[in-house]
Amino acid sequence: MDKLWLIIKREYLNKVRNRTFIIMTFVSPLIFVGVAVLIGFLTNLNNDTVRKIAILDETGVYAPLFEDTDQTDYILIENNDLQAAITASDTAGYYGLIYINRDSDDLENATFYSDDSPSLGFIESIEEKISKKATEDRLVLKGINLKTIQESKVEAELQLQSYTGVQTSKANGWVKMAFGGGAGYLLMMFIIIYGNMVMRSVIEEKTNRIIEIIISSVKPIYLMIGKITGTSLAGITQFLIWVVIGGILFTVVTTLLGPEAMQSPGNDMAMSQLENMDKMQLIINDILQLPLLKLVICFFIYFIGGYFLYAAIYTAIGAAVDNETDTQQFMLPVILPLILSIYVGFFSVMDNPHGTVAVIFSYIPLTSPIVMLMRIPFGDIAYWEIGLSMLLLYVSIFGVAWFAAKIYRVGILMYGKKTNWKELYKWLRY
Repeated sequence: MDKLWLIIKREYLNKVRNRTFIIMTFVSPLIFVGVAVLIGFLTNLNNDTVRKIAILDETGVYAPLFEDTDQTDYILIENNDLQAAITASDTAGYYGLIYINRDSDDLENATFYSDDSPSLGFIESIEEKISKKATEDRLVLKGINLKTIQESKVEAELQLQSYTGVQTSKANGWVKMAFGGGAGYLLMMFIIIYGNMVMRSVIEEKTNRIIEIIISSVKPIYLMIGKITGTSLAGITQFLIWVVIGGILFTVVTTLLGPEAMQSPGNDMAMSQLENMDKMQLIINDILQLPLLKLVICFFIYFIGGYFLYAAIYTAIGAAVDNETDTQQFMLPVILPLILSIYVGFFSVMDNPHGTVAVIFSYIPLTSPIVMLMRIPFGDIAYWEIGLSMLLLYVSIFGVAWFAAKIYRVGILMYGKKTNWKELYKWLRY
């Protein structure tokens, strides 16, 4: 056990003292914040673009419906010649031309001319304006009092509340998806990043023939476990530093930006802000009602279990090859369960967290670390379910580690030979 501790200590210190590790530990949070700011800047820059759209309305009814906005200017064309309007719009560099035909009762010939590909939302906004006005005019022609219909219109606003009387917002599902999906995706990235780190370390020592010296004084199984444990501790250290730096950056940004000053009460802007504040308060309540402590604790437990499970596979792959290029043929069985976990999480867990698919995949060791993390925010998951999932995960680690150790002890000293699946099967029988 003393030798195992020395290996763990060596791997840990070797990782945390690495210049690249130190730089990325402190620079990565700044990069994430910078990317978020850049995306916001580019989004605002894109929103500043003003599109000029010409309108040729032969009916003279629908053109007034199109009012200028911050992103769109509408230009009414008086000339009823369609071809001339198309030429004029193209020459002037307008984004497009809306043409409404006088002869079409159902407005089937309403056409939008543009060399660009307009977004679906933009097209639907145009259709909505025309359809609403055409519907109202048809109701009037049939002798229906439009004012009576408008006065009788009722817009229901569904209030969400739990059985215990706790109010939630309509964005409750999105909040849970953000926390659950974020935790699952973050775990997947950590497994891939630190798993590849272990694999490269094994390949490097094998290529440099350092492993021949190390293996003469320690058993291969101890060396493999030491590498996995040391890298795991380095990963946890890096993650904790990221949490601290992220918290500091969040506090600084919040302090610098600060809440906008409230408008004077009594105007529409003030009422709108008050309504937004109420909605924001409900969203904050949704966040506070999440099992955050359970999510954080489970994240670390599943991170350690999932990492050890996949790191054993990565270590076996690293021992079986001579360079990183040869690892590609073995990576699909490793990456596929992780990708499947994310898809199951977003397309099954988000829709029905207690459904058969979500429950089964939250028990399978290769997918449970991600799927169960995504299930936890979506309902009261029984502790026995989480316990059973963790038990299956940690029991499977011993089985996977046993297979990985058999491959590791043979492959670590194998040089100059291309390894395939058939060769790995032979090593398992030694």
